[in-house]
Amino acid sequence: MFAHLLAIAVTTLVLVWLLHFQGGLAFESANKGKILNMHALLMAVGFIVFAGEAIMAYKSVPAKRKVQKAFHVTLHLIALAAGVVGVYAAFKFKHEVEEKDMTSLHSWLGMITICLFGLQWLLGFFSFVFPGAEMSARGSYRPWHVFGGLAIFFLAISAAQTGLLETSIFLVLGLSQEGLIVNFTGLLLFLFAVGVGLSSVLPRGRY
Repeated sequence: MFAHLLAIAVTTLVLVWLLHFQGGLAFESANKGKILNMHALLMAVGFIVFAGEAIMAYKSVPAKRKVQKAFHVTLHLIALAAGVVGVYAAFKFKHEVEEKDMTSLHSWLGMITICLFGLQWLLGFFSFVFPGAEMSARGSYRPWHVFGGLAIFFLAISAAQTGLLETSIFLVLGLSQEGLIVNFTGLLLFLFAVGVGLSSVLPRGRY
């Protein structure tokens, strides 16, 4: 419940920040900042929040194992799609403002994250869903799948934090209202990651 509430809080802060302070969202606009805003929304909410909810599905969805697995796979697929489009938005922004790509730690972490996430999803899909590996192979791979998923998720949080830091430095936000929103977004993303991690390792409660 703690992690779900944080996901709602993160989503709310990101929307307030991008719509109220940053002028809105668009893939095509004379204001190129709106394209970068699409990147921020898709990565923070579409990618990280959905990926976190997917990780918690086995603990938070009060249903049979097959239904939980369906939620897990589907939410991860939505996160992957949002992440790919989000990366595209970042490249599109860089191209239209004529800046070089892949020059910051944020961009490196982000690209590594999305590539590993895609590989993790494919391996998980063909190991556990279709056609599915042998039970012994599944058992051997499952701990690595869980560990890899959490590692990639925390890598995504690191990419988001560096992106928010770049924004804060670039805009020289300080303790302005917008600056506080950006700082609290970063803090809540970290707490959301903690909540997701706890949800994964703690025993499942009874429904």
